[in-house]
Amino acid sequence: MQITKLLQFSTAVVFALTIFLGAFLLFGVQPLIGRYLLPWFGGSPEVWTTCMLFFQVFLLAGYAYAHLLMRIKQPRRQMALHIGLLAAALLFLPILPKDAFKPTSNGNPILQILLICTVTVGLPYLLLAATSPLIQAWFSRAFPSRNPYRLYALSNTGSLLALTSFPFFFEPFFTRAQTVYAWSWAFAAFAGLCATAALLAHVPAALNGAHSAPDSGSDSTSSSARRRWLWLALPAAASVELLAVTNKITQDIAAIPFLWVLPLTVYLLSFIICFEHQRWYKRSVFMPLFILGMVGVMYVHLYEEDLGAYQLIGLYVFMLFSCCMVCHGELYRLRPASSGLTGYYLIIAAGGALGGFFVAVVCPLIFNVYIELYLGLLACACFLLLTDGQGNLSKRNTSAASRRPYWIAALLAAGIGGIFFMGRRTIDNQRSVANVRNFFGVLGIWEEAWNDPRHHKLLMQHGTTFHGLQFQSPEKKDLPTAYYSPDSGIGLTLRNLPKQDNRRIGIVGLGVGTIAIYGHPTDTIRFYEINPEVEQMARNYFTYLEDSPSAMEIVLGDARLSMEYESPQAYDVLAVDAFSSDAVPVHLLTAEAMEIYLAHLAPDGVLAFHVSTMHLDIHSVIWKLADHFGLHTAWIEGYENPDAGVLASDWILLARDDHFLKTEAILQNTTPSVHRRKDVLLWTDDHINLLQILKKSPLSR
Repeated sequence: MQITKLLQFSTAVVFALTIFLGAFLLFGVQPLIGRYLLPWFGGSPEVWTTCMLFFQVFLLAGYAYAHLLMRIKQPRRQMALHIGLLAAALLFLPILPKDAFKPTSNGNPILQILLICTVTVGLPYLLLAATSPLIQAWFSRAFPSRNPYRLYALSNTGSLLALTSFPFFFEPFFTRAQTVYAWSWAFAAFAGLCATAALLAHVPAALNGAHSAPDSGSDSTSSSARRRWLWLALPAAASVELLAVTNKITQDIAAIPFLWVLPLTVYLLSFIICFEHQRWYKRSVFMPLFILGMVGVMYVHLYEEDLGAYQLIGLYVFMLFSCCMVCHGELYRLRPASSGLTGYYLIIAAGGALGGFFVAVVCPLIFNVYIELYLGLLACACFLLLTDGQGNLSKRNTSAASRRPYWIAALLAAGIGGIFFMGRRTIDNQRSVANVRNFFGVLGIWEEAWNDPRHHKLLMQHGTTFHGLQFQSPEKKDLPTAYYSPDSGIGLTLRNLPKQDNRRIGIVGLGVGTIAIYGHPTDTIRFYEINPEVEQMARNYFTYLEDSPSAMEIVLGDARLSMEYESPQAYDVLAVDAFSSDAVPVHLLTAEAMEIYLAHLAPDGVLAFHVSTMHLDIHSVIWKLADHFGLHTAWIEGYENPDAGVLASDWILLARDDHFLKTEAILQNTTPSVHRRKDVLLWTDDHINLLQILKKSPLSR
């Protein structure tokens, strides 16, 4: 009797440890791999979206493997196959992305990311993904009187701990390589633990004290086609909202692991709450919260420019949490008996992968604006109407069911109409001319004051940020505008540089090509641009590149990677103006990036950073880098002048000596940094602290 109890206890402990460690590693590797790939693909928010697509597809593959494995009737074959694959997965260690996989400018970034992830972590991730449904199925067979769905909550708790520990523990205190090796050693321990679980799972059930008892879920015979469809649709809607919210906040603020992890943490938290016990999800509570969340998103759409980073993040995360709670709460209501557990989880994973595929692949192909966030909310609302708040669909009220199609049709009509009219068409003397969307985001061309020749202009917009503008009248067409006016930091530098002939000028970020207008006939201006659509729009709608007398070169691809493989260019001026919506991609602001810039800068050259952002204090990051490399700085503030097409701008100039920075033209326009500067940590490829530089308000200094 004592041996039986000991075996029962040991089996339960091994199952719990295996499922917890597997979940921890499953979600711990996601921000780690994304962190490695982010600098390789220009710091675009779509890097994380594509990584998430890989993780969701392989999660589905893992669940399918678990489902098929449980259909093998011979326990020894089942055990031998799983242990053999665990051993094979050890050959992938350490999961370090190789430099040979760094992308080329003519490749498809989505396919490249998916390939790198597959080769680097494919089999280990698949086996980790299979762990939760597999262990729950083994647990249900060994302990049929217990509720296996609570292990799903334990699994998500491990995942949640992994996500929260990455930005607050691993990223601040360990290098990426150290974290990779720690993860790899932990996976080796997991493989041994999982093999032990496989052995214990096939101990005769009588030794574990198994006996029949009522199941915790609905009868599997009631799993109608409609119920199974909702198993797919509800997690798909939640997945769409997860990726759409992540895209939005990383596009408007910065593409960094912390802002990836936060929405995913909320997403997992809803799973934990809903699947731990049905008492935690109350439809009467979370449905009104979901409606309130949708109202919050509409408010953000109307008043985004007046909101600070914390407010934007808070509103989007609140909406995501309420949406995931109603989706996953209804999903738990519709769960089957434990005999259908692996199939249930397989369909849930398919829904998540379907949502990820829709956001990462379908939306960039068929939409030219970011619309998936609103489509996801609309789909979620329709799916909730179908659930009718009942776990057993066969007992729904017949009268209410007959009216439901009309409610859904009305909701769809109102929602699609609202989404259509949310996009700006012609507002405040501004109308849309063109929109394109690709891996790097949404680019738009806007026309303003078309009835007023003096102020008629075209503007290029990426996300929430204008990339430049040009007047259309012949007498004003070649005026440097936007952030590049004659009195801006870059304008003052190019106009007053002691060397005015045979200059080599490097620009990270093309925009509409405004800086080209400062070139002289003997100059060479070399633009680095990662998004090929930017070059097409700059040439098709603007004439700065064509009108410049300088020799013009455009290098497509990530600027940092391009410069890393180039011979020293000896730039007299190197300007970094690579905005991804409101924020500079963070991999261009690290000590390692600065080393590359300085290697390409002439001894008396000037390095200019454009640091105008609504939500981040980039100034302090640049000043810290300047201190680290012993550089002199000058902060130049440019002020708005609508008549001249000039937008407010902040530039920081850096140089190895202070000769140029102390010239009269620069000194007269330099703003003292003493009251603005904050003490921040030095940013490196391994350590970036966004929380230190988040502004509380878009107007804060």
